[in-house]
Amino acid sequence: MLEPLPAGAPPRHVGPYRLLGRLGSGGMGEVHLACRTEESTRRPGVDVDLGRLVAVKTVREDLQVDEAFRARFRREIDAARAVRSPHAAGLLDGDSGARLPWLATEFVPGPSLAEAVDRSGPLSVGAVRALGAALARALQAVHAAQVLHRDLKPANVLLAGTGPKLIDFGIAQAFDATALTSTGLIVGTPGFMAPEHLEGSRAVVPATDVFCLGALLAFAATGRGPFDHADGEMGAVIYRISRADADLTAVPGELRDPIAACLRLDPAERPTPEALLTLLGGDAPDPFPWPGEVLSLLARHAEAARTCARAATGAGAVAELPTFGPAVPYSPTAAVDRPPAAPP
Repeated sequence: MLEPLPAGAPPRHVGPYRLLGRLGSGGMGEVHLACRTEESTRRPGVDVDLGRLVAVKTVREDLQVDEAFRARFRREIDAARAVRSPHAAGLLDGDSGARLPWLATEFVPGPSLAEAVDRSGPLSVGAVRALGAALARALQAVHAAQVLHRDLKPANVLLAGTGPKLIDFGIAQAFDATALTSTGLIVGTPGFMAPEHLEGSRAVVPATDVFCLGALLAFAATGRGPFDHADGEMGAVIYRISRADADLTAVPGELRDPIAACLRLDPAERPTPEALLTLLGGDAPDPFPWPGEVLSLLARHAEAARTCARAATGAGAVAELPTFGPAVPYSPTAAVDRPPAAPP
């Protein structure tokens, strides 16, 4: 959930954007809610109106930011900017030459899939089908722009009223090699990695993203990852991933075949995003079939962003945020009734 910046603190800026609140952090950097407040620094090809809310990600202070990193970062920004999909958060701006390189993307005022499932439990079969179809469409657009996501996981899917929004596509490549050598980090998230992730970045292909999408859909349907281990032992998780030994026993029967197809060991045997769309029964319906619990979370997140931005900049900066009506009560019971993970 959005954390407002300390009251009374002097305004902080990244490029032409004023930071309003902290959205989260990860192995690569911090993400803030921000709005454009400076017109004089507008760069060619950047069309972000004054006052527009965006999500700004800045690189961590302790990462090794050398010229090779900056070149990769710049290439990935240029490629990701070409991605056009209603289910991918657009990349709007960025600066690889800043002391700490940064990028600005479309702001999605909703929870991540990880938070939604943790708070309200697994999604219904219909919602998982729609989720998979929308993300398959997003991957089509990402891959058409010659970009790989490389780190598709529940935390990198934000939920909006119109469906899911894929974030951080392609940017993981910029953090590979030099920038991560000094920290020991790897590109990918255990539990949502593909077997070829374990072989290194050169083995990653478009089908890698499809594998990760299959693991994500299993999580959405059951509340647990398909490679989870009862003891939380990371070595066991990695071993199961290396063999594509997914536990799909808790996945509803209607979803098992398309998810299993995504999780095949050989990348060549996995469906393309287009084929997966067919396996899932076609495009997501409109309106998107989010359950009431998720709509409640959407309303809470939108209101938190609206309150934070209004307090920092005035009401004019939040006119673009959607409204979902009053939040509906929900009881997060399903998330605690998860079946035990199978041993490796």
